[in-house]
Amino acid sequence: MKNIPKIHIPDNESEVVEFKSTFNDEVIASLVAFANTKGGSVYIGVTDGREIKGVEVGKETLAVWVNEVKNKTAPIIIPDIEELCISGKTVVLLSVDEYPLKPVSFKGRYFKRVKNSNHILTASEVVDLHLKSINTSWDAVIDPVHDLNDIDLEKVQTVIESMKVNNLTINEDPLSFLFKYDLIRGQDITNAAYLLFKNKVSAFTTIEMGRFQDEITIKDSSRTKEDLLKEIEQVLDFVKKHINREVIITGEARNIQKWQYPMNAIREIVINMIIHRDYRLSSDSIVKVFDDRIEFFNPGRLPENITVDDLLNNRYRSTPRNKLIADLCKDMGLIEKYGSGIQRVMANFKDADLPAPRFQNISDGFMVTVYNGKVVEKVVEKVVEKVVEKLSDSQQKIFMIIEGNPYVTALDISSQIGMSHRKVQENIAKLKEKGLINRIGPAKGGHWEVKG
Repeated sequence: MKNIPKIHIPDNESEVVEFKSTFNDEVIASLVAFANTKGGSVYIGVTDGREIKGVEVGKETLAVWVNEVKNKTAPIIIPDIEELCISGKTVVLLSVDEYPLKPVSFKGRYFKRVKNSNHILTASEVVDLHLKSINTSWDAVIDPVHDLNDIDLEKVQTVIESMKVNNLTINEDPLSFLFKYDLIRGQDITNAAYLLFKNKVSAFTTIEMGRFQDEITIKDSSRTKEDLLKEIEQVLDFVKKHINREVIITGEARNIQKWQYPMNAIREIVINMIIHRDYRLSSDSIVKVFDDRIEFFNPGRLPENITVDDLLNNRYRSTPRNKLIADLCKDMGLIEKYGSGIQRVMANFKDADLPAPRFQNISDGFMVTVYNGKVVEKVVEKVVEKVVEKLSDSQQKIFMIIEGNPYVTALDISSQIGMSHRKVQENIAKLKEKGLINRIGPAKGGHWEVKG
């Protein structure tokens, strides 16, 4: 009689645990999802509700199952397999470690594990997973369409000269410089080299810019398809053209110019938008200037393991989407330190006594919205009209934001006004007590009703 170990199974399915009543293709899909994530185990003979059904295991059963996994996966994965005795019944445990060179496929499809379920990877996720597993990024991949004839070496020389001004020792000629930064290999150029130094305009880098009177009326517009470094200045010039500038007379030789927005923060946002854009996506970057705000939209959402809250509270490890582009821009002095940009932007707006910018994932991209203070002025006017009892400044701001967007979340408000999520919830509760707002529907999917 076989000596089968007795063991207790986990209480629930999770990111690393799956229950299956029988061995089938779904088991293999789960093993592939585990291999593409953090590894994990499938318990065969256990229902989704954790009921121990057990399985019949013959002399060749386990070998047949392992061979089936091998034949249906690429690259081949070979799971560890073990018979267990649970509640007097036989359960088979199949386990895999995280695979070092991803992604692993099952019948040509790719899966990842998210919480307690398997998700099919999109084409871009498949590419990202592979690039991460070989510790590279898309911009470091050889450009299959363009070559050295598409590069402007004078632009490379201009970058070299600018880096020398920053006290960096650069002795290389333009071609050697490109080799040094791994931007070309042999006669081949990388995606980064093309985007940074292309000699002709192209749709790959399109940025649409507009000055809006309202949501649909455009007063002025512009478009750029230049190289990335030139685009930084073009976007900043467009923004400056359409925002106010105050000249403060100091009595000194030079007067002080004060922009409607802190320009150091705007520059940081624009640089990050251009450097971290996902250039594989067909959508364009978009900059919209309104009377009371500027919206910066960029193709490419935050990485899956980073939330907006992580971003605002600096609880993340910075991993540039385009490593070669980011590396060169850092040496040029455009980036001060990886992962510190958001904190500087928030600090700049706080110092300028302006509302905190709003950061959000939207569709296939990421958007930053900055406000110039007019929204706060409107808050005071409208609340005074509607409310007899005086509200605090924070309550006034929150009330106006909710009035302008009934579907806004407490987390969104937190990012807009620079207040902790807990404090926002406390102020919302006070507005409810005063009878000014009411929540209709659940926390997710519901909306606010303004009653003041």
